[in-house]
Amino acid sequence: MTADPKETITVENVVASTGIGQELDLQSVAMDLEGADYDPEQFPGLVYRTTDPKSAALIFRSGKIVCTGANSTEAVHESLDIVFGELRALQIPIEDPEITVQNIVTSADLGESLNLNAIAIGLGLEHIEYEPEQFPGLVYRLDEPEVVALLFGSGKVVVTGGTSPDDAAAAVDVIVEELNGLGLLD
Repeated sequence: MTADPKETITVENVVASTGIGQELDLQSVAMDLEGADYDPEQFPGLVYRTTDPKSAALIFRSGKIVCTGANSTEAVHESLDIVFGELRALQIPIEDPEITVQNIVTSADLGESLNLNAIAIGLGLEHIEYEPEQFPGLVYRLDEPEVVALLFGSGKVVVTGGTSPDDAAAAVDVIVEELNGLGLLD
């Protein structure tokens, strides 16, 4: 096993939500906001992409905004500041909306191959879903932290459902401890 799998944790995606407290005419915003993508027959929201940092803001008529694709909570805040600035430039008054992180997706590497069948049996079926014909990973629902981990035979782990990068580190600790306890990690 790698010295410390927590050192391999990488944030893949941060999803956050906010709202500007007013309804928007998305058709009008789409015409004035350069680079905006709005096709209400395909998706009810307007999509506005930022490149630095890279993210996509999904802007809805209600004034709700979801930011996805950023690789840190700082990048979410920077991206949404750009979006707020662009909307203010269109004469849409925006105060200082609260931004809530909804989900952080991270990946890590345990540094060795995993026997998913043995793990499924060892961890018990109440927290596990493993149907290799349907999906190659084992789905492990942790109670503390309250996240979902996908374990793959390669030793790679994806943790989703956390709201802080610390949730991923805590999840990796729990997984390593559980697998060590079962004698399934070297």
